[in-house]
Amino acid sequence: MARRREGMARRRGRVPKVADPGQAAPDATVSHASPGVSFRSSPDPSPPILLDTHVWIWAAEGNARRLPPRVLAALDRASQEGRLRVAAISVWEVGLLEARNRLAFNRPVADWVQAALTAPGVQLYPLAPEVALESTRLPGEPPTDPADRMIIATARHGAATLCTADAPILRYGEAGHVRVLSAR
Repeated sequence: MARRREGMARRRGRVPKVADPGQAAPDATVSHASPGVSFRSSPDPSPPILLDTHVWIWAAEGNARRLPPRVLAALDRASQEGRLRVAAISVWEVGLLEARNRLAFNRPVADWVQAALTAPGVQLYPLAPEVALESTRLPGEPPTDPADRMIIATARHGAATLCTADAPILRYGEAGHVRVLSAR
């Protein structure tokens, strides 16, 4: 059913199609870490794109109007290449938002999460102990929100570009501590 809905949504132009931030349009905002910041190297020259929780929700719900065309193109390409990632903490955030009635789905939240994690090109980044520890020791002045810190640490640990519209995370990326793709 999810694939059928996805196909219908894509035909209506509501499911984001993404592209690689390295290949993004010239107006795309991609920040790279400063030389002093160490990221794990990836054999693929196109890094994975880690979706911030709100971007994951927008993409999974086919809410393309919330994302700029350059981001939709980057996400579509990453989806086709199997490079979209979701942090385990994002599953927790979705569950918490739904439990607090700040988010509603047309099906049980567990079913929504399962469908959103099995979308084409999407993989879950598990919460590794190294990520949890790194989230407490991020360089510079990271955002104070614990979930944001976990997502940032996940992106850094996985050598991923973090796609977000969250201003504190974008500022942190501009400071050179994490690669970001602005969803604004």
